[in-house]
Amino acid sequence: MSEPVNDFEYERRFFCREMPAEYDDGDLPTLILQSYYVHADNYALRIRMKSHDLDIAMTPDLDPLDVLARYRDRFSSAYVTVKGPSVGGTRYEMEHAIDTRIAAELVQRGGSPIIKNRYSVWIAEDGWSVDVFGGANAPLVVAEAERATPVTNLTIPKFCITEITDQPRFNNDGLAGRPFSQWRDEFEQELAETGPHFQPYFGRNRMETEDWPLTAQ
Repeated sequence: MSEPVNDFEYERRFFCREMPAEYDDGDLPTLILQSYYVHADNYALRIRMKSHDLDIAMTPDLDPLDVLARYRDRFSSAYVTVKGPSVGGTRYEMEHAIDTRIAAELVQRGGSPIIKNRYSVWIAEDGWSVDVFGGANAPLVVAEAERATPVTNLTIPKFCITEITDQPRFNNDGLAGRPFSQWRDEFEQELAETGPHFQPYFGRNRMETEDWPLTAQ
């Protein structure tokens, strides 16, 4: 779903407790295995690999490199990506497709790997991605809505607990440098003390109040 226009991506991101059962339409999620070679000060250089025919549970003991070693021939696409800092839901991103064999060799040779399952659905008028992380970032679940222009007047579903759009620690490059398992308790304490927060400068936040049907994208 990440298709930046004019080298920029526009998104809003939310922390979730789980992926709702309504998202499971029987199709396999996209397995994403990626490694970050730069992940500092919100700048990133990433190799990403995707598979659409692997069903792998995102458990805390999952090793991304073991998955790559076992299933490297099942990845159908790969990309090299550079990213700049995120400001107000806008981030520079340049992505280029590369050979999966080269990508696998690069991931095996270095970087900080991340693995996750990505589910894609329509909610109201927007396409959403829900990422369920494995390994050192389990049991993190992050939902994001992305558009070709700034994401304003968004319908926010009930399973989104709090907004994390401008929290670099939740960016994938942030998670590569410091996995969620290392600061989960700290975050939960912050959330308990401050409560949920949704950014006020993206227009009107339309909060979901009823169970709406979700359509697979």
